[in-house]
Amino acid sequence: MKNIVVLVSGGGTNLQALIDAQNRGDIKNGKISCVISSNPNAYALTRAKNHNIETEVIRRKDFEKFDDYDDALVKLLKSKSADVVVLAGFMTILGKKVISTFENKIINIHPSLIPSFCGEGFYGLRVHEAALEKGVKVTGATAHFVNEICDGGPIIIQQSVEVKNGDTPEILQKRVMEQAEWKILPKAVSLFCEDKIIVNNNKTEILE
Repeated sequence: MKNIVVLVSGGGTNLQALIDAQNRGDIKNGKISCVISSNPNAYALTRAKNHNIETEVIRRKDFEKFDDYDDALVKLLKSKSADVVVLAGFMTILGKKVISTFENKIINIHPSLIPSFCGEGFYGLRVHEAALEKGVKVTGATAHFVNEICDGGPIIIQQSVEVKNGDTPEILQKRVMEQAEWKILPKAVSLFCEDKIIVNNNKTEILE
């Protein structure tokens, strides 16, 4: 049974999707062992406590140097015996040490079909605003591993979502969450815990 550690900063809707999937038995060979927040007031911490999941808080501003924060986060993740780290709305940049220590073990969900509308500056509503401005007919979400390139890690799963007439960024964001993010993030985590993902040359092969 692998230990899943989830990093959060806000409301925790993706965390809730993971908890719900776990409660349904959809996450095989893995268990959410800890939720770590960059924000002590994040509602995601309440969601974790409501399901008796251990919580921790680590704030970037409590460390004078970024490298000290990077070291502290690595130490915290190791102390929780993290087998896989899931970014569920974590708004603090990960340092090189965290990324290299947990290479191909950090999973993020991005609200577009990478490589569209991704990279630096593309987060939250900005992604959906850009998609609507471009006039795409299909958008979606991507679960991927994290590397040192923003949204540049190996893609695990993608799910498309239709863009409809009259969509606003808020309406599209909700549809992408409901139809894509909340489905493929738990699936990607389960595939990892089942040892069904092979990474080679920044690409993944999913085993049947």
